Amino acid sequence: MRVVPHRAAPPDSAPYAAAEAAFAETTSYLSSREALQMSESDLERELHRRGQALLRKLLQGHLDQRSPGEAAGPVAGADGVERSQRRVHERRVETTFGTVEVERIGYARAGHESLHPLDASLNLPPERYSLEVRRRVAEAASSRSFDEALFELSRHTGAQVPKRQAEQLAVRAAEDFDAFYEARRATAGEPAPEESVVVLTFDGKGVVLHREDLREATRKAAERRLRQREQLSPFKRLQPGEKKHAKRMATVAAVYAVAPFVRSGEEFLQSLMPRQPVTKTKKAETPAVRPRPVAKRVWASLEREPAEVIAEAMLEAERHDPERVKRWVVLVDGAETQLDLVEAGAAAYGVDVTVILDIIHVVEYVWKAAHVFHREQSPDAAHWAWTRVQSILDGKARRVAAAMRRAATVAGLSRDTRKPVDTCADYLLKYAPYLHYDRYLAAGYPIATGVIEGACRHLVRDRMELTGARWRLVGAEAVLKLRALRASGDFDAYWDFHEVCEHERNHAQRYADGIAPPVAPPVTEPPPSPSSPRLRRVK
Repeated sequence: MRVVPHRAAPPDSAPYAAAEAAFAETTSYLSSREALQMSESDLERELHRRGQALLRKLLQGHLDQRSPGEAAGPVAGADGVERSQRRVHERRVETTFGTVEVERIGYARAGHESLHPLDASLNLPPERYSLEVRRRVAEAASSRSFDEALFELSRHTGAQVPKRQAEQLAVRAAEDFDAFYEARRATAGEPAPEESVVVLTFDGKGVVLHREDLREATRKAAERRLRQREQLSPFKRLQPGEKKHAKRMATVAAVYAVAPFVRSGEEFLQSLMPRQPVTKTKKAETPAVRPRPVAKRVWASLEREPAEVIAEAMLEAERHDPERVKRWVVLVDGAETQLDLVEAGAAAYGVDVTVILDIIHVVEYVWKAAHVFHREQSPDAAHWAWTRVQSILDGKARRVAAAMRRAATVAGLSRDTRKPVDTCADYLLKYAPYLHYDRYLAAGYPIATGVIEGACRHLVRDRMELTGARWRLVGAEAVLKLRALRASGDFDAYWDFHEVCEHERNHAQRYADGIAPPVAPPVTEPPPSPSSPRLRRVK
């Protein structure tokens, strides 16, 4: 640190000399005997290595050119106190090209924090790692383990980031997730086509967390099971079906618009459970092209309660239909709590929704009932299931439930043997208000939860179960947010928003009126006369 006069000394007159020398050395090397005998792949690797060093020198030269970053006018903090003492402070920044150094003037006053206008101009974060390094870490950590992400980062960039710091960077990277979507909902987006259906769908997926990050009821149950296991077995062996670690449920949501796709029950069933193979005498009809979801957003949260996620989904759906003239469909899997929350959320929000039970869950119950009457994987079992599902798709769920119960009674099956039949019948009767598939298909509504099932697999399972490790709640929530941004196609827009928020948090709000003062352009020296030697600063 050094004190500087009111007007800083002119910067290095040749800030890019080191980069120019490195470039000249590289071009000279390419003409050398060694390079002329290299394979193309070896040349690529060598140029990548040299290129990283060259880019670091270029960035360093540019920072030297903008140093020391003298403010164009007085510098006052958010407290209204003007900083009149001026000292040059140095800091290192880890970039994708390697480590660079920045010299900038700090404006200070006794008892008050120093302010660095050049930091604001460069939008430097408070930590050592640049925002671009943070972005690379966020993108990599959202798709693979931190160890693999950091290996790829060090292999393809000049940045060196320890694992603990990478985890912290991922949390920082996801900091503005909620604010981003709130800001987007406040602006008029492009509405979905007028005839489209707005679809909301939800599910839950467990994530293994450290015990202290579990919800209270789950944590107490896990501690109780642990005590019982220790009392029963001194070797702490797991019982059949017992899990070693408890999970906290993440609520997964998806909202999208889709064009109506009208089908008959038989057409849907033929696509789900093809009954007759195509023969030479009977050619297969070309299936209608199913419309694809548009403006799809998927996300998951461990921290927020399911009711909060459902409320957010209602707000997101309104973005597709601000005038509320479209039909809203909610696809559910039959979980009672989920159904109650959906209906309560729709009532509180004042919107009419059509709640549909996922047909795939229904089919699973029917198959289990079929195996009571017929051998598994037999044609008779397939025929029994096919005909019952077809009747359910025709809106006859109650009749199917009564008929399968009568069949079990007529066959004289024991209570244990017929249990899958009774379970299926109870399921059909319990959820009959949500099984009007004949109406849903005629209206062109989706009746299967493929989108949310895919979201559970992609957002949660494929990453959170990658290494088998237990997560901390904050880190897991951050990774889920980053994966959601990428899955929804919003990552680039989010990152622009995040950098604006970072500038506001780290710089603008620390200055008077929330505005960081501009940095004066660097003072340039006149070119040296031919008679005087050329001097430059050596770092």
